[in-house]
Order: sequence, then C-alpha cells, then structure tokens
Amino acid sequence: MLFCPSCANILLIDQDGGQAFNCQTCPYTFQIRDVHTARKALKRKEVDDVLGGAAAWENVDSTEVECEKCGNGRAYFMQIQIRSADEPMSIFYKCTNDKCQNQWREG
Repeated sequence: MLFCPSCANILLIDQDGGQAFNCQTCPYTFQIRDVHTARKALKRKEVDDVLGGAAAWENVDSTEVECEKCGNGRAYFMQIQIRSADEPMSIFYKCTNDKCQNQWREG
C-alpha cells in the first residue's frame, strides 16, 4: 500500500495500463519501475473463551439431556445472559462423556 506524499490518500493503480499509482484527489502520480511485492504473515489474535474456559465447567450442575454427538443422556449446563436484559438467558451444555466433551447451546 502506498500513500500520496502531498495529501496522504491511498494511491490506486492506474486503470489504463497498470504502470503507475495515481492519487484520486490530487494530480500526484508515482511511476512503477520495479516489481513491488511484499508478503506479511499476520499473526492470529488469541481469543479468550467467552464461557471462561475449562475452569468455568468445574462446579456446574448436570441435567438429563441427550448429547447430539454421542447420544449420552447427561450433560453439564450453565445459564448465561448474553443478550439484552429483556431476552431470555442462553443455556450452554457440555457432554459428561469424557471422550466426547461436545458443547452446544439453546437459546
């Protein structure tokens, strides 16, 4: 990305032949003489688990509900208000089967 040195707007590639960068607001033109390439690998931002991670599931209750992945008849659950106050709470489930550990939500 190149910017105009006089007005600081982004320079766009000339539509006629692609041999220059032109500014849309002033008459500045930058002639392309060499191949301009650069790659930068973006580092992914680490995101926090909105449910609090594994520690959030330590002291929760369980209920009789079927896991849609393994068919187990019991799952841990917690209710969290994720929308505005006039909306119902969302119920998050986690399968009690140690091999499955599937998570899903209702609402």
